[in-house]
Amino acid sequence: MEWLTIKQVQNGLQNKDFSCTELTNFYLQKIDQQKNLNAFVSTAPASALAQARSVDEKISRREILSGLEGTPGSIKDLILVKGLRATAGSKILENYQAAYDATVVDRLKKSGMIILGKNNCDEFAMGSSNETSAWGPTLNPWNITKVPGGSSGGSAAAVAADLGVFSLGTDTGGSIRQPASFCGVVGLKPTYGRVSRFGLMAMTSSLDQAGPLTRSVEDAAIIFQVISGTDDYDATCVSRDHEDYSANLAKPIKGLRLGLPKEYWQTGLNAEVKTILEQAVNKYRELGAEIVEVDLPHTAYALAVYYIIMPAEVSSNLARFDGIRYGRSSQTAKNLWEVYAQSRAEGFGSEAKRRIMMGTYVLSAGYQNQYYLQARKVQKVIEQEYAEVFKKVDALLTPTSPTSAFGLGEKVNDPLTMYLSDIYTVSANIAGLCGISIPAGLTAGRLPVGLQILGAPWTESKILNLAYQFEQATIHHSQHP
Repeated sequence: MEWLTIKQVQNGLQNKDFSCTELTNFYLQKIDQQKNLNAFVSTAPASALAQARSVDEKISRREILSGLEGTPGSIKDLILVKGLRATAGSKILENYQAAYDATVVDRLKKSGMIILGKNNCDEFAMGSSNETSAWGPTLNPWNITKVPGGSSGGSAAAVAADLGVFSLGTDTGGSIRQPASFCGVVGLKPTYGRVSRFGLMAMTSSLDQAGPLTRSVEDAAIIFQVISGTDDYDATCVSRDHEDYSANLAKPIKGLRLGLPKEYWQTGLNAEVKTILEQAVNKYRELGAEIVEVDLPHTAYALAVYYIIMPAEVSSNLARFDGIRYGRSSQTAKNLWEVYAQSRAEGFGSEAKRRIMMGTYVLSAGYQNQYYLQARKVQKVIEQEYAEVFKKVDALLTPTSPTSAFGLGEKVNDPLTMYLSDIYTVSANIAGLCGISIPAGLTAGRLPVGLQILGAPWTESKILNLAYQFEQATIHHSQHP
């Protein structure tokens, strides 16, 4: 029952190779056996097994399974699942229990997903290594001395270690794609507005997006099909025709023009990682794609823009955690001001505090025009630059991260170095693009390397097609820790 895809799960259940109860128990036991990875904040064995028994009863009646029925997976702890703890990796929400389902969770449940539990993550998605979680770091299944990436590190590690068939994460500046690269799995970041954010704990409202982490591109397309689409509860969710994202996966890519942004392939990119990714680019040439070099000079400013806009919105979004309405409330406060100050001081970790202070500063009187509004102007320039490039090419090929997974504790005390881990991923969020990271090979030390494919807004079908064709022509996705 190991390393199953969604279709293999459903075929196995329908053919009675195993029961859904057996499969669910298999994953629950495996999660328990690999507690050292710290990929889960909480599990839900009772509800998962109850749902599994319901699926088995349906099979016994010779009914055909549909959607995701009987498929066990997990959810990042930043996303609400009714009745389960939702901590966002923070002590300030240590005992908070979600009162409703996020729209994406509601859609997954209606499709039949079995939720095994909630995945560990960087506190409020603030991190690139999963080391800012109040519940301790998640370990990389390929090498437990390495980080799994962040902020969806628990989700990526769970999928890589086969602690479920898939997981749902969120991506604000690379938080799906970078851990997917570090853990050797597939991570899809949809176009902003394609997937509802209702029920996601907001880090950066203008950049956050939910997406799947899976072991195959086909599974990513299947999950994306379920969670995407307009939502009355989210005004930023764009109404567009619902596509069949699996329909064009096998379409030949011969003749497509793929751009290599020279700014992504220069200084800062690890030599071994660069060699592996150049081999991936050559594979696309063999598949018939035309590779051209393109210029994106203003993307050099994307990281700086991100680290102005992001903390500004963090400062606003996290203001709601005041010790009054919900979450942690200081027990030693003597007046209202101390309730506010002490609850936040006790509840937030150092990275959350750092970003709140940065954001408050760039929004303060005298500095908002100088920093925040200026960043918004540069963001528009970057958007336009990508729009012009996508008139010339069908998609872009880039590294996902400048390195493979780095060591635990290696960068956690050096925020500026840590922030550089996002240098190849943040521009997709800044420009509103879609992107996917897929396994491209292993280093000599057997650490995964991810290739990033970026597409113009609303072109998920195209980047999924490109990712699938590469996957089918290589063996990287079939390599496991």
